[in-house]
Amino acid sequence: MSGRRKIGVLISGRGSNLKSLIAACADANYPAEIVLVISNVAGAGGLTHAANAGISTKVIPHKTFASRETFDAAIDTALRAADVELVCEAGFMRIHCESFVRRWQGRIVNIHPSLLPAFKGTHVHEQAIAAGVKTSGCTVHFVAAEVDSGPIIAQSAVPVLEGDTPETLAARVLEEEHKLYPLALKRVIEGRVRFDET
Repeated sequence: MSGRRKIGVLISGRGSNLKSLIAACADANYPAEIVLVISNVAGAGGLTHAANAGISTKVIPHKTFASRETFDAAIDTALRAADVELVCEAGFMRIHCESFVRRWQGRIVNIHPSLLPAFKGTHVHEQAIAAGVKTSGCTVHFVAAEVDSGPIIAQSAVPVLEGDTPETLAARVLEEEHKLYPLALKRVIEGRVRFDET
């Protein structure tokens, strides 16, 4: 395992992107290993994927903390205790405080189900259909203080078809997410993209 970067993954739900990262890391030639999965939701399906793969898991429920800062501090402590070098957000439904983002700057990435900078935030597929765009997709980006605004690492496009519903578009985009995330993470680890503050 020497030379592989230690990854922490933050989740809130079913963990389908986590599953694709676990599959990528199962290849001995992939330059990363997932050492910890943290969920803010006790019953998140992704915890089962991690446990099945023999990966350590930790539940840190955000509702038990008085502030975003104390919640993020608990996450930071857990990540550091596991010697995590890079953090992947995979359906993590919390916004970090600025100090956490600054501490992990250039070492925390997220996947978003639109072609950023278009359709930030939530309900992105509804937004895309309402806007009448012909193409949507997904973006892996570095996390910055402003939501869904960090430097873009990689994108993948899918067509928006006539008669698409938010559900059918989401399914098509999700397929691309599962391919894009492991490739984008590899690109970061290999130093082919990096966070530039300028």
